[in-house]
Amino acid sequence: MREHDRLFIGGEWTAPAGTGTIEVISPHTEEVIGRVPDGTEADMDAAVAAARRAFDQGPWPRMTPAERAEKVGRLSAIYAERQQQMADLVTAEMGSPILFSVFGQAAIPQMVLQYYVDLAGTYAWEEERPGMLGPVTVTREPVGVVAAIVPWNVPQFTLMLKLAPALIAGCTVVAKPSPETPLDSYLLAEWIKEAGIPDGVVNIVPAGREVGAYLVAHPGVDKVSFTGSTAAGRRIGAVCGEQLKRVTLELGGKSAAIVLDDADLASTVEGFKMASLMNNGEACAAQTRILASRRRYDEVADALAAMVGGLTVGDPSDYSSEIGPLVAKRQQERVENYIRIGQDEGAKVITGGLDRPHDRGWYVAPTVFGGVRNDMRIAREEIFGPVLVLIPYEDEEDAIRIANDSDYGLGGSVWTGDVDHGVEVARRIRTGSCGVNLYSLDPNTPFGGFKNSGLGRELGPEGLNAYLEHKSIPRPA
Repeated sequence: MREHDRLFIGGEWTAPAGTGTIEVISPHTEEVIGRVPDGTEADMDAAVAAARRAFDQGPWPRMTPAERAEKVGRLSAIYAERQQQMADLVTAEMGSPILFSVFGQAAIPQMVLQYYVDLAGTYAWEEERPGMLGPVTVTREPVGVVAAIVPWNVPQFTLMLKLAPALIAGCTVVAKPSPETPLDSYLLAEWIKEAGIPDGVVNIVPAGREVGAYLVAHPGVDKVSFTGSTAAGRRIGAVCGEQLKRVTLELGGKSAAIVLDDADLASTVEGFKMASLMNNGEACAAQTRILASRRRYDEVADALAAMVGGLTVGDPSDYSSEIGPLVAKRQQERVENYIRIGQDEGAKVITGGLDRPHDRGWYVAPTVFGGVRNDMRIAREEIFGPVLVLIPYEDEEDAIRIANDSDYGLGGSVWTGDVDHGVEVARRIRTGSCGVNLYSLDPNTPFGGFKNSGLGRELGPEGLNAYLEHKSIPRPA
């Protein structure tokens, strides 16, 4: 049981303005495992004021990038030493299988942090340009106070996509964790304090949707970075547009994995364990639309059913578990409702379905639908659970058409025996990223979406650019 009665504001553990609490419930045992304050608008006012003082009056934005990198590097070193502690905590609060947590919920966030520490030493913070009317100095300066709003599925990863570049840029941050997963942010706050990050540079206030909306519209915030649903992203984008506030939105996805006829089926299906079912399928970039040619459709269906049906579903803290529980009862019910929708639409359950694997815990049987058309709801809407749909295509052109026939454009993949040809197919998929014989994110490369999958990019130098303003200083010839 982890109980916290304070908020991390201004570098101190501060009493909340209200008396409400957020209970963190284990998705495996359905028992309360933690409790934190439920942040209020007054708490957000205090957090933004602390971040504002740290930016307007404090040393952080006035340090050199190297000085900031030295401080953030200390945090990265602490994180690297204690990754297992973070992985265990995220698994406990949201049900991510520990094998995935060790990598995706702890190691990758630390890698992102270290990437931006290293980038600080090579990034072009200032440059001289020979202007047409005289010399010009172009500088890059921090955008200001950042509101970082993160979801529950990969809370540390999505927070680090915002926090790491914002800190290196010289911004100050107010982070709002999801009410389902606030515990990991408290652990991070302890490490931030230990690393010697100046007071007020990072502030953390767990809260619900309404208080999050208040933070987005707060006049003291210069930029909003949000990861979450497309519906929420639209509302946030509208507010930021009205206020001319900088915004980055990483939203939903319904990514397609194209299995070409020359793909090695055994390795392809094994690759889907991570690409399609990572984190129990609770991943915006999960490859949940599997596209197979009619020539190999039955073969792919059998192999996919054997793999998914053979997955070990159980206690997420057990290293033998491949699929854990979903984050909340409402998410379990949502995914099961989509299984019913698929059946009502005429799709066939090849494996899985509505029989729950365990009596206790918010588990859903990993499910594969066959006989799916791309116009079905289960092929077009983000389910956010361990449910895959298998869609037939006639030829390669048809596969590309189906992959692109989506409101989303976040991820994608091509599976083939000819990697060079796979790259050519990947170039034609209208998504922010498209892997060949895998799906992965690299801290050195931009991540984000086309269409309804969002605005802007995170990771890579592009992710740092999002937290900087460009200033031109011309001089006489």
